[in-house]
Order: sequence, then C-alpha cells, then structure tokens
Amino acid sequence: MDREPYRGGSAPLADRLSLFAFIAALLFLSFVGGSLVMYAGVFPASLLNDAYRGGKAYIDKARQSQDPMTSDFWQPERQPERGVTINDADAFPGYTLYTSGDASEATLIDLDGRVAHRWALPYSAIWDETSPVKRPQPDQFTYWRKATLLPNGDLLAIFVATGDTPWGYGMVKVDKDSRVIWRYLGQTHHDFDIAADGRVYALTHEMRRTTFDKHPQITVPRLDDFLVVLSPDGEELKKVSILDALADSPYERLLNRVVWYNKHDFIHTNNVDLIDADDAAVLPFAKEGQVLLSFRDIDTIAVLDVDAERIVWARRGAWLAQHDPDVLANGNILLFDNMGSFGEHGRTRVLEIDPKTGAEVWSYAGDSEHPFESEARGALQRLPNGNTLITESHGGRLFEVTADGRVVWEFVNPRRGTHPESPGKTIVPVVSWGQRIPPQALDPDFRGELAAQPAERSKS
Repeated sequence: MDREPYRGGSAPLADRLSLFAFIAALLFLSFVGGSLVMYAGVFPASLLNDAYRGGKAYIDKARQSQDPMTSDFWQPERQPERGVTINDADAFPGYTLYTSGDASEATLIDLDGRVAHRWALPYSAIWDETSPVKRPQPDQFTYWRKATLLPNGDLLAIFVATGDTPWGYGMVKVDKDSRVIWRYLGQTHHDFDIAADGRVYALTHEMRRTTFDKHPQITVPRLDDFLVVLSPDGEELKKVSILDALADSPYERLLNRVVWYNKHDFIHTNNVDLIDADDAAVLPFAKEGQVLLSFRDIDTIAVLDVDAERIVWARRGAWLAQHDPDVLANGNILLFDNMGSFGEHGRTRVLEIDPKTGAEVWSYAGDSEHPFESEARGALQRLPNGNTLITESHGGRLFEVTADGRVVWEFVNPRRGTHPESPGKTIVPVVSWGQRIPPQALDPDFRGELAAQPAERSKS
C-alpha cells in the first residue's frame, strides 16, 4: 500500500531553525573575521578598505554632480546687500580683481563696484585627451580658483572642479580678450606665483600609492601635492613631490599631526609664494628661489628648497587650517587663519606673525557689525598704505581694513541663487581670490581701455 508523504510534525521546522542558525553563525564569523582582518591590517584588509573608500567616493561624487549649487562653491547668503557697500576715503585706490565660484571667469571692478573688465573661458575650451582628467565635469561644475592680472591685460588662471577627485583641472593664460595664449593641463589647484622672468610656480596633485616606513598612517591610495615650475610659455620644467620633500627633512615628524578629517589628502598644500631677493633679505632662514608653502591639514607653513627638493624650514602656531601666507617687507608673515579665532564674531582672523619667534604682531578678527568667518579658502593682500585687503570666501565678500581694524571698503558678490534642495534658501557663490591693482601698475594702453569702458557702457 502506498503511503502519503509525511506532511506534519516538527522535523521541517527544526530543519529550518538549524539552517537559520547555521547562516547566522556564518555571518557572525564573517563579521568577526572581517573585523580581525581590518584590525590587524592583513590581507585582504587593503582591498576591503579600498572598496569601501571607492564606494563612498562614488556616492559623494554622484551627489555633488547633480547640481553645482549643492557643492561648497555656493554658501548660504549672510547679508542681502550686493556690490560695494562701503567705500571710505581711506581705501587704497585702484581696481579689484576677483573670481567667483559660479563661473570660469575673473572680474575687474573699480572702488564703486563698476565692472571695468571681465575675462571668461570654459574648461572645455582647453581640454583634450592628453589631460589626466579623462572625463571632466561639465563646465558649470568648474570655476577659476585664482586669477592674476598682468600689466598688459593678459591673465593667468587655474581651473578647479566640484564632484571630482583630483579636483585640480589645469591652468590657462589668456589675453585681454580671453583668447588662449597657452594652456597647461597638469592638475593645478589652489595657487600659483609668477617670477620676474615669467616662470610660473604652481601646485598640482595626483593619486599615488607610495608608502613611508616611518609613517604608516600615510595610507594609500591618497592625493599627493607637487610643485611644478613652468616656463613663461607654460612648458613644465620641473616637478617636485611636496610630501616626499617633507618626509625627507628634519620636519618629517609634522606628518604625525595629520587630522582625522583629511580625506586621504594628508597635508593639503594650498599656497605657493616664490621667495624673491627682497623676501630673502628679511628672512634669515630662506634663500632666493625657494618657495613658501602652506599645509592646511597639519597647520604648518614651510619653505621648500626647489633645487634640493627638501623642506628647509617650517613653523606651526596658534592658527588652524590657514591659507595664503605672504612675506611682508618688514620680515613678518601675514596669513589667513581660517579657524583659529575663538571670539564671538566668527572663527576666522588675519594674523601678522614674526616667523622667527612665532609671536603675533597684529590681528584682525571681525566685530559685531562685521562678523568674519570662512571655514575654507580665503586670501589677503597687504596694501601699500598699510591696509589689508581680505577675501572672506564663504561669505562671498571682499573687504579692506585699516591697521586699527576699521572696514573702509566692502564688496559682496552680487550673484545669487536658490538652493535646489531648499527652495527658500538663498545662496551666494564663494569668492576665493581678490587682488587690488593700482592703475599705474598697468600698461598705458590697457589702462586707457579700462578708463574708457565705463563711459562707453553708460551710453548703452
């Protein structure tokens, strides 16, 4: 007699519970094993870590690539005023050049805020397949991080992008009509300086996997900075690894100061100033032809000997995440201290320090009427009359202060937008660079063109 299959009883339930317990045990053992692998740093820890970081970077890039207005190129509006809001008689006369985070352009204005000239060029106009940037972001995701005006109206500028790593995209020299003179497609970022003979000293970065036995915390892959020297025609003459130069110097222990939020960009070089004969005469620790650097993520300013490819001087102080150190005629150094102020009017201040002792000689930290804060970016310029022009990047603001702290000129970026994820939130593009230019520093022909342009526009 045939029997019906067994359909009841507790055996199948027990089997299912046993299978569930087996799978749970495997998952637990995998979790414990993975934890031990990551803790011990043995194979395949590096592969798992790279996969995690790669996935996180992909998600971050995808989010930042949706709309440029969601990037940190745009910041919340702090004041509704636009253009020049203060223009005191004590302001140093001249034009002001600035770059804005919403476009690959630079704008020259007079003290009243009237536009005297504008240069503009999208990144797509200089990119080709020889660039290390193989799939560049669309033009609306790039802008000119810094621009420097030459006496004849030519302009040098560097491109940076949001939603990409590395974010440095290249450098261009254009004439007064924004026509390309030369281009350099190395991944320039943050800053550059121009020597008297026309050579350009610039920062580039790229991903690297070299390791340092004495510094296992400097993990791979990571973003490393380089100093490049370009000919007056934009040809690369020399390239120096800045991280190698620091690791091979008496100051290598500064690498132990790496901050937790470095995102594998361990020193984050953000400044290069060529030390000329005048600077060398007032800096006993530096020589002509060396360069002054700033390492944001280890709160350090340093001097690099370009020929020896070695850091020969460095100093830390009471500043945090600083930008744009400048050598002054008196031998002091002026720097933009992004987060070293602990007063009630903002985290940012400007410091003038004695580099030999580290003593603070002068500072400006804002007040109740003019709060001062820029967590990232920022620049400054000591003017011939003793005033200081300050670029408060995250505020979208340029302003000039006297030695006693009076604001005698102020300009607020007139561009505005609406945050795409917060319709009621007004945002303003960052202003990452400002430069005051006396008219007499320009060639007569270009100066004449600038003087004529406002009158011509007023007729239209």
